[in-house]
Amino acid sequence: MASPFLSRAPLSNTNTYTNTNFTSISFSSSLSNSLPFRPSSFSTFPSKRRTLTVRSKIREIFMPALSSTMTEGKIVSWIKSEGDVLSKGESVVVVESDKADMDVETFYDGILAAIVVPEGDSAPVGAPIGLLAETEDEIAEAKAKAASSSNSTSPPPTSSPAPAISQPPPSKPVSDSPRKTVATPFAKKLAKQHKVNIESVVGTGPFGRITPADIEAAAGITPSKSIEIKSNVESAPPRPPKSAASSAVPPPIPGSTVVPFTTMQSAVSKNMLESLSVPTFRVGYPVTTDALDALYEKVKPKGVTMTAILAKAAAMALAQHPVVNATCKDGKGFTYNANINIAVAVAIDGGLITPVLQDADKLDLYLLSQQWKELLKKARAKQLQPNEYNSGTFTLSNLGMFGVDRFDAILPPGQGAIMAVGSSKPTVVADADGYFSVKSKMLVNVTADHRIIYGADLAAFLQTFSKIVENPESLTL
Repeated sequence: MASPFLSRAPLSNTNTYTNTNFTSISFSSSLSNSLPFRPSSFSTFPSKRRTLTVRSKIREIFMPALSSTMTEGKIVSWIKSEGDVLSKGESVVVVESDKADMDVETFYDGILAAIVVPEGDSAPVGAPIGLLAETEDEIAEAKAKAASSSNSTSPPPTSSPAPAISQPPPSKPVSDSPRKTVATPFAKKLAKQHKVNIESVVGTGPFGRITPADIEAAAGITPSKSIEIKSNVESAPPRPPKSAASSAVPPPIPGSTVVPFTTMQSAVSKNMLESLSVPTFRVGYPVTTDALDALYEKVKPKGVTMTAILAKAAAMALAQHPVVNATCKDGKGFTYNANINIAVAVAIDGGLITPVLQDADKLDLYLLSQQWKELLKKARAKQLQPNEYNSGTFTLSNLGMFGVDRFDAILPPGQGAIMAVGSSKPTVVADADGYFSVKSKMLVNVTADHRIIYGADLAAFLQTFSKIVENPESLTL
């Protein structure tokens, strides 16, 4: 899918124009009599001429923002090579954002003079990735500019650290003025044993503390080996604490392989860390699925998927409980969303993405399932448009197809709730009369933002969702 990027000219490149001040201004005699000043007083001006010439018209091709969460992009491939003539609207480069690979077009005619960011490298949003020249005469200048910019952005050479300057040892505190005597308990015991006036002893420990070695030195006794060890321990300066980075990162295991994050994995990691700042809570609810399973077997030959059925049921429940579809982004208020857009978590090669079924409550089940298949195909080909993966108001994560009976989901940033659906399994249940029977049940866990959604809100939503699933005739209307 094509998505245009902007090209911009450097501020130093300007159009040629000439600004010449008028040499005289004349007024008619009828006006000059009514004015409080005489026009002839400013009838002439010193002649000034300013001419700005165009040196070149080199435009920057910069990294576009292909999504609201994208901070940097990776160059998958350059469709065009240096020296190729480009036409407006022509695809030039394929960029990998945090969610998809997209063809990027040019807004201008020109010549691809220089490629600043080669294939496989990344650049932050807004950074130049190529230079577009208007004429062949400007290609050399563009190449020189690209070379100078790459040299200026290269990291400076690392220099050897300066040798540490040894600090002089702290001077012993002077005991001329009255002071509070600070001594270790063992030092006080030795002072009484050897009849040493502890007030006259100058401590060598931290902050002037009197150590056992100080007492024995004042008594003229050679310090014992054990006391020397204690004295050294007490007088040793405290070691600086290890940095969090060095303690948090364990040493690599021999034979292990370090694999850097892809652009999508980096975006997922960032979103997960952002989710930790939101106060969340979780509520589980068992749902009987015998009627739902029967409906699925009926509509499955028509191309309807279980994901579409669950998304439709969730959308219908959200229509009755709009607070679960609300959003809190700044912590100062929340927004009731006008649309019910169900985002569905999908695992793809190299990451996770959430294609969005927009207005899921307004579409019939068959059209919703058709749209889901198209979104899934585009997601696996990494061809989703930004509005097709970042416009969700509620997320559905279904691991029941893998046999997972229950799990908790992490709340995506910017949404109020996410539903985790487990597998449907036969379960022995008892009715009101005490008779046992076997029914299929699945456990649904919802993680919600506790700033806007409370336990009663989530319980009411789950009850409505359960009624829809257990009586699914309304899903096909």
